[in-house]
Amino acid sequence: MKTPTKERPRDLNLWAQSIVADVIEEDTPKEPDTRNPTAVALAKLGASKRGKARAKKLSPERRKEIAKKANAARWKNG
Repeated sequence: MKTPTKERPRDLNLWAQSIVADVIEEDTPKEPDTRNPTAVALAKLGASKRGKARAKKLSPERRKEIAKKANAARWKNG
């Protein structure tokens, strides 16, 4: 069974440290989350409501324009 892969750190030194730690089977210390938990929860709540509120506010014609523009960007040759 394949073991789950870890996300690779962007810093080359931290990546090398994580490889060495994996080889000798040590856990690398994780950086503590310094974000305010209340602010994180509030942002998540707002993000879940924002899209639905914007969709209600837009007219069907405007939503169609936005969808056409997104489709053109998605299928643009280049």
